[in-house]
Amino acid sequence: MRHNLALQVGDVGFRVGSAWRAPIAALRALYAGYPEPAIAEFTVRLEPERPLRRWVRPSIAIAGDYTLPEAAPLALAHGLLAAEMGMNLQMALGHRRHLLLHAAALERDGKALLLSGVSGAGKSTLAALLGERGWRFMGDEFALIDLTDGRAHAFPRAVSLKNESVAVMAREAKPDRFGPELRNTPKGTIRHLRPRGDAIARMREPAPPALLLFPRFGETEAVRLLGSAEVFVRLTQASTNYVALGEPGFAALSRLVRGVPARAIDYSDTKSAIALVERLWRELAA
Repeated sequence: MRHNLALQVGDVGFRVGSAWRAPIAALRALYAGYPEPAIAEFTVRLEPERPLRRWVRPSIAIAGDYTLPEAAPLALAHGLLAAEMGMNLQMALGHRRHLLLHAAALERDGKALLLSGVSGAGKSTLAALLGERGWRFMGDEFALIDLTDGRAHAFPRAVSLKNESVAVMAREAKPDRFGPELRNTPKGTIRHLRPRGDAIARMREPAPPALLLFPRFGETEAVRLLGSAEVFVRLTQASTNYVALGEPGFAALSRLVRGVPARAIDYSDTKSAIALVERLWRELAA
């Protein structure tokens, strides 16, 4: 690849290469302040779908150490999104050093809060807001659970904000922390937000989980206690490598479910969501 960037995120190193300059330039600007890895664990390549597509109606095929052959290519204008998706793909298919959960993670007072939910549940926006209000942002796409001691390891990639969430966070963070606005993507309008400086500086600091929440946006405010069996099933569905890990994955997930209180929460707006999280944190984790 003609254009390259090496990037360290938490305990994981990436090398992203592109046939075009623009995606790497956008990625470098978005991840300003992140260190370079000593060794890149994963490689992502942004290649033309076909040779002529480098110049004529450019379209990006996401390749790398792990690929999905059936994945649709993206327009060059969405190159930053392609790079982000490529890093997600490498983690989801190749990472085996931790139990991966599709969840956000934040830290306060040396303990971690985990937010897990399906796409559209509001966890990304909620995590980004908490990260601006005294919590250390540890990650949005993946929570990395240690297979030995159960601690959550930070993976503070840029937050992928979608549609209405873009305007919400534009009122919270300075403009220089945002990537370009990407319109007409498969998920609508997307804009990435770089975490605060403390999240980057402390991204090698793990924290033991103390509370697990399953948020759902757009409903009347409610809190529901979850049984261990339901939590276990939800988290197996939220993990991209639980099956591949085998017994160590089962042991790590069982430890998490037994040791951490869990609640399902519904909320209708971000203000009530933050208040609800703060109250549950005081009651169950402090």
